[in-house]
Amino acid sequence: MGARVAIVEMGPRDGLQNEKVSVSVEARIGFVEALVKAGLTTCEVGAFVSPKAIPQMVGSDQVLRAVSAALPRGEFHVLVPNEKGYEAAVAAGAKVVSVFASASEGFSRANINCSIAESIERFKPVLARAKADGVKVRGYVSCVLGCPFDGEVRASAVADVARTLRDLGCYEISLGDTIGVGTPAKARAMLRAVAAEVPAEHLAMHFHDTYGQALANLYAGMEEGVLVIDAAAGGLGGCPYAPGATGNVATEDVVYMLEGMGISTGVDMEKLLAATNRMSALLGRPPVSRVASALNAKRAKAGKD
Repeated sequence: MGARVAIVEMGPRDGLQNEKVSVSVEARIGFVEALVKAGLTTCEVGAFVSPKAIPQMVGSDQVLRAVSAALPRGEFHVLVPNEKGYEAAVAAGAKVVSVFASASEGFSRANINCSIAESIERFKPVLARAKADGVKVRGYVSCVLGCPFDGEVRASAVADVARTLRDLGCYEISLGDTIGVGTPAKARAMLRAVAAEVPAEHLAMHFHDTYGQALANLYAGMEEGVLVIDAAAGGLGGCPYAPGATGNVATEDVVYMLEGMGISTGVDMEKLLAATNRMSALLGRPPVSRVASALNAKRAKAGKD
């Protein structure tokens, strides 16, 4: 496991879109800038979706334009649900867009009001246009280790959706344990099934930490050769369909684990912690990250001594 592990920072999009507090465009721009300066140069910064459905992502075009101009070394991703969203993203300068499908029919219908097959039909034109425009497309598959509606999700179903996304032109497929119910053995079995259809070097892990299993699941996945990890500063986010969900695995926790394994991440923990603390203050709650909490407590104690 000597290869470098890449981290895709999800806080500004997948993290903030599920928060009850809407964060201003200016604060989101500052958040992205701080994360990139901390070393998280691949970052998902917004979503071109209906403002009624996800008001937290209003102004994603402004965020994308600002960070693209200010941070030329960053790779900025934005989520697009359909052709209309794609057009708006490209108009704002998007070079990488993301599309999403579910491995669970129940979740697909609850989340985007259509079947898995219908969801794929919706974004086929996106992939065709992106190929013509030279825009990279990343694919997400949700509910890969369990669904709040359908329960267990077959690994073969995950593999089928992942293969379809790859065949349509996605350069990378991010596999999401959306409600955070997976365990290492199940994560390993799922990844092996998917890797039989899509090479591991084109896969990423997007694991939520509802039951405290995300780091263990990531480690199991790394042993299977999957070396791209989605994470969110401070453990931002959650899933509206998963009661008690604590959000994405925290970037601080992932960095601490990897660095402890001798795997360089290129992330400055102090700068990352500062970015997390500023956003947590805006949201009015402490970060969920165990590492951020421990480092903040250590700082507070040092300040008193």
